[in-house]
Amino acid sequence: MSSDLSLGARLRDRLTAVRRAVLRRRRLLAVLLTAGAVGAGVRAASPPPPATVEVTVAARDLPAGVLLEQDDLTSLELPPDAVPAQAVAEPSGAVLAAPLRRGEPVTDVRLVGPALTDSAPGSSAVPVRLSDAEQAGLLSPGDPIALLATDPESGTTTTLASDVVVLAVPEDSGTSGDALTGRVVVLQVPGATVSQVVGAAATQLVTYAWADR
Repeated sequence: MSSDLSLGARLRDRLTAVRRAVLRRRRLLAVLLTAGAVGAGVRAASPPPPATVEVTVAARDLPAGVLLEQDDLTSLELPPDAVPAQAVAEPSGAVLAAPLRRGEPVTDVRLVGPALTDSAPGSSAVPVRLSDAEQAGLLSPGDPIALLATDPESGTTTTLASDVVVLAVPEDSGTSGDALTGRVVVLQVPGATVSQVVGAAATQLVTYAWADR
């Protein structure tokens, strides 16, 4: 009789232990489910990440006149309202008209091309070969100059245009060490004198004098 009672007590103890283990697991499961629900709610309530636009920027400081290559450029994600107007997506192969700082977006007005004269209606961007390459190397974008031409036969010098601005001084090709082979620069030339400047550049020795503004 006492053996039966002892066996019943052991069974009750085991059942009690099983019930306690089940309750503990239920509590743990409830905690995990609650935590998961809270996390899902927080994610659902969080605002979406802000929109960005991929913009081509300078990978390092670049001087004016450099021919852009892929290694000179990288990309940066910017908010749409921080993207400058007329940003250029693929500027590789273009010539810089002005210096670029590292991380600065590439825009059309930084490149040699028609956009250089957008801020000066009535003028044209004209490539002109100056007679002396060393003199051309003294110029910088933004310099105001007067453009002069000397007739090699008569030796007379005339002023071609007095309201000229240097837009770009592309890198010298370095194919010749002779300064008198000249060097091409890009100039902002008043529309009324473009033909005169182009004609003189083909037949005369063209140079410049810095002008006051």
